Amino acid sequence: MKLSTLTLFVIAIGPLAFAGEPNAERQSGSVPLAAASSEPSTIPETADGSPRIISQEGAAYLERLRKNTPFGTTTFDLNGLRAGMGSRREPATKDVKFIRVKVGEIPCEWVVAPGADADVRLLYLHGGGFVSGAGGFYLTLAAHLSAAAKCAVLLPDYRLAPEHPFPAGIEDCVTSHEWIRANGPSGAGPAKVTFIAGDSAGGSLTLATLLALRDRKLPLPAGGIPLSPTTDLTLASESLKTVYDPIISSKTMPEFRDLYLGKTDPRNPLASPVFGDYHSIPPLLIQVGEHEMLRDDSIRVAKKARADGIQVKLEIWPGMFHVFQSHEPLLPEARESIEHIASFMRASALRSRVGTP
Repeated sequence: MKLSTLTLFVIAIGPLAFAGEPNAERQSGSVPLAAASSEPSTIPETADGSPRIISQEGAAYLERLRKNTPFGTTTFDLNGLRAGMGSRREPATKDVKFIRVKVGEIPCEWVVAPGADADVRLLYLHGGGFVSGAGGFYLTLAAHLSAAAKCAVLLPDYRLAPEHPFPAGIEDCVTSHEWIRANGPSGAGPAKVTFIAGDSAGGSLTLATLLALRDRKLPLPAGGIPLSPTTDLTLASESLKTVYDPIISSKTMPEFRDLYLGKTDPRNPLASPVFGDYHSIPPLLIQVGEHEMLRDDSIRVAKKARADGIQVKLEIWPGMFHVFQSHEPLLPEARESIEHIASFMRASALRSRVGTP
């Protein structure tokens, strides 16, 4: 397998170790977290309230990453990207159930870990820059989420650009959420509660789907969980210029944007959720790594949603990289961040049932 193809696997799963070329665009480092945001509680709290320290495993992995060349540094290989992110990655455990279904014309797959409540349903939207990716690539992460949050996870293969440009993917996500409200892994039956989550481009689609559901006066989930979301396709976030991202080059962002949007105005809130109106949107948990070119996309959308009166928890994980939650085997930070997601879902479900804001 060529190096250019092998690097494609890092985009949305947290990177895999491989031999790479010397970095062509290494910068001196990222902006210190203290300077990156004035938002309170952006560094996630530890269980005992002690200062957060990067794990030895996380620090060692980041150091290995920095020896490689980020995807897109010299070329943008769409076919290779699709080949890599279209692969199927099942978890090592054999007791997880995988159930393939179709929602209209949308291929989907349920992931249900032992002990999960099939009536607690999470719609998970995969990453891949709006142009690549598939639910099968996220089976392992979905299994971890199902086990931690005791929920059933639906992975839809929403339509991809440029064959199906904006807003086709959003339409599929709206349709999929409407479907899981009335259908579970065993067939028709109402959900007790639903959630929407996604990473990178899927994080953008998570926010866009919430905005679209609200605007169409359709029932909303109990909460939204964007992981490392892309929120501004005008590409105005400062971290695109100041953060060295060991996973993916900022040079890729105009490519992703143009393939996805075509001539659509990137300030459209469904394309760039940082420009959205978040009134009446359910609570959000946003997680992002310190060493991400998209870090400020998370910070800015959290500020916007808070300004609109929405409950937002923003977690910037020190020492972590793009979508670190899906690196296998799980780093200690990833395992803990998944537990944070599960806790957020439990609390949001309780608020939803008792009718509190």
